[in-house]
Amino acid sequence: MLLTIDVGNTHTVLGLFEGEEVIEHWRLATDARRTADEIAVVLQGLLGQSPLLKGADVSGIAICSTVPSVLNEMREMCRRYYGDVTAVIVEPGVRTGVPVRMDNPKEVGSDRIVNALAAIDQYGGPCVIVDFGTATSFDAVSAKGEYVGAVTAPGIEISVDALAAAGAQLHKVELIRPRSVIGKNTVEALQAGIIYGFAGQVDGIVERMVAELADDPDEVTVVATGGHAALVVGESRSIDVHEPWLTLIGLRLIYNRNTA
Repeated sequence: MLLTIDVGNTHTVLGLFEGEEVIEHWRLATDARRTADEIAVVLQGLLGQSPLLKGADVSGIAICSTVPSVLNEMREMCRRYYGDVTAVIVEPGVRTGVPVRMDNPKEVGSDRIVNALAAIDQYGGPCVIVDFGTATSFDAVSAKGEYVGAVTAPGIEISVDALAAAGAQLHKVELIRPRSVIGKNTVEALQAGIIYGFAGQVDGIVERMVAELADDPDEVTVVATGGHAALVVGESRSIDVHEPWLTLIGLRLIYNRNTA
């Protein structure tokens, strides 16, 4: 079985593949202070506790990370605890098959390239990927499968935290859809502003990106992923597909590409 690990700034998502299917998954808080030994303990605990994995062995590992310190510890964890398992870490020199048409390709996060590969493989191009993570990232991929550019906006969690910190009578609220757009109390007003505000932001940015990517908007597939995607997908008119495991799928594809 292939273990895929996507280390983000806020959360780390792990998925276990049997063939092309995600059969188990976990979401953890990303902690830059965790050592390789601590990561191994957490990982082995998760694998051992799952009722789906009794007797199953990890035969390969694929990792991408936006946090350099965590990536270093992940590398050490693989070396010490999974030395006999092939590990592919998405970094310079790893074959992705995604040409990067940016002024400085080194600035593009590895997770962005992984997502682009998965989107092209699953849905074809051109496409726009909206990743609801620490930041809300919009990635543009051409019909040829090239990564051609991006838009980055503050993420939902960051925006909520900033609002609560700056407003004396405001506080963090549960991120769920309110009864109506016009809130009848402070909590519902905040929920409406967050959910419908981000849905409007997504639609506005996506529509402009689509206009630059293709003459016919119907040719462009808009794919949503990330931890907060489910909050916005139902309220957005521009998102075509919600794929929560997009990055993990991309990691599987890169692993296969580099170990075939």
